[in-house]
Amino acid sequence: MELVEKRNLSKKINYVAGFHQDDARLSLTYLAVAFLVLLIGGFLGLFQGLNRAGLLELPSWFDYYQTLTAHGILLLLVFTTLFTVGYFYAALSHTLGSLLPKVRKMGWIAFGMMMIGVAFVATTIVIGDASVLYTFYPPMQASPWFYIGLVFVVLGIWIAAFGAFINIANWRKNHRGKHTPLLAFFATGVFVLLFFGSIGVTVEVFMLIPWAFGWTETVNVMLSRTLFWSFGHTLVNIWYLTAISAWYVVVPKVIGGKLFSDGLTRLVVILLVILNIPGGFHHQIIDPGITETWKFIHVFMSLSIAFPSLMTAFAMFAAFERTGRKKGAKGLLGWFKKLPWGDVRFLAPFIAMVAFIFGGAGGIAQTNNQLNQVVHNTLWVTGHFHLTVGVTVVLTFFGIAYWLIPHLSKRELTPRINRLGIYQTIIWTVGMIFMSGSMHWVGLLGAPRRSSFSTYGDQATALSWDPYLFLLAIGGTLLIIGVILMFYIAIHLMFFAPKGETEFPIAEAEENVMPTPKWTERWGLWIVMFLAIVAMGYVVPLMDIIVNAPPGSPPFRTW
Repeated sequence: MELVEKRNLSKKINYVAGFHQDDARLSLTYLAVAFLVLLIGGFLGLFQGLNRAGLLELPSWFDYYQTLTAHGILLLLVFTTLFTVGYFYAALSHTLGSLLPKVRKMGWIAFGMMMIGVAFVATTIVIGDASVLYTFYPPMQASPWFYIGLVFVVLGIWIAAFGAFINIANWRKNHRGKHTPLLAFFATGVFVLLFFGSIGVTVEVFMLIPWAFGWTETVNVMLSRTLFWSFGHTLVNIWYLTAISAWYVVVPKVIGGKLFSDGLTRLVVILLVILNIPGGFHHQIIDPGITETWKFIHVFMSLSIAFPSLMTAFAMFAAFERTGRKKGAKGLLGWFKKLPWGDVRFLAPFIAMVAFIFGGAGGIAQTNNQLNQVVHNTLWVTGHFHLTVGVTVVLTFFGIAYWLIPHLSKRELTPRINRLGIYQTIIWTVGMIFMSGSMHWVGLLGAPRRSSFSTYGDQATALSWDPYLFLLAIGGTLLIIGVILMFYIAIHLMFFAPKGETEFPIAEAEENVMPTPKWTERWGLWIVMFLAIVAMGYVVPLMDIIVNAPPGSPPFRTW
């Protein structure tokens, strides 16, 4: 009886402190599978890079386009989604006191739905029935089971999103008049974007399923592409919003500082949600079925994201400087030396921040009509998103993993693993410099993306790409070393590191700061504004694409 009472007391303590072991098990499952997907996707990326450089001939039973499709979907969709849900469910558990039992159950159901979807998608790719790449543009047609798999993945995302909404709404109901904890506020923004942003691609997939089964003869290609990019553009901002949640809330605590401004942070989240979706057309600048006026409007909306991004840059470097000054830094840049460069929890996200400066500049260049015409179908674009996703987002995820996994598994980040993590971060960064840098450069020379290796009959221009493609292969080799190291570190921190308590680092606000405005909590208003701007950006062009549609396209298979 006494033992039972002790266990119940332990559960109550864990619940209040946000350490509910059932919640930890859920998040660790998401993270474990995420890093397994990273390992598989990383090897696929290596094979793809070696083939693109002409150094490896892939077998006919798993060719370049199967590799490219699997690599893109596993890393851009599956890895990032699993990590995001696992991270934010852990954040909700910690900051709100625990997940509600029904929300925890929804988390498991969401995970199961995603795994079913991934199984369908992966199987169709492996058997050679879905070499349609990450964007799965029609009129290229995959197996209908590929699209059905995507439906299961989206259903899993929706279930996870509504689980988060239920938990946050319950906390707000029981804490009227209080501000939602900052990480939970970030989670609200991310899950709002995940749900609403995925509606367009869901509609597209339900258009493609009867077409793939042969029940309908043709498909509206322009409508499909537009619906995809209403999601694809949003997904980029979901990654970004997830990354900056750690920049704002975790990194200041790691370096011994404090949150720069709670009010500014919440305003950045609101702006990123409201300004997000109308921007998809900047991925479709070369598409002839959309008028220049609507492309310009979407480009403008896309560039508007620069405002909260600049606010983020100001807030982060202000936090760095304040912390350095408190530690005795002198001079204009003396604070720079006071930062904890030997702590991988800081080093990885800091490099991610620096990379975003260059990634953002490249993204702005691609929104220019003339420049986009030059680089759109070249390796420049591939280099761009390897820089933004592969460094800014993924390195931040790695930085999160170094404290989140041992926190959940009740283990410690030892000095040895910290040092190994620094090596991993450096190897990853150098690998991306080689890969992304060579992709940018050779893209300017005209090397196409989405294409396997070819010299085009030993054409002189194509032969001039070879040195840069060789550098691409070097970068890919370094990156797979980084992937293996990160997978080892993640598994070690889950199962083999010494037992102990690891802090969930959340920065406190500065003293004597202005109170955060109450209007920041009006999520109903922000969602209405968000939907109104989406309608302004999409209703008229979508109606035009539907009403004035060409006859439609039958399916094509080029493999």
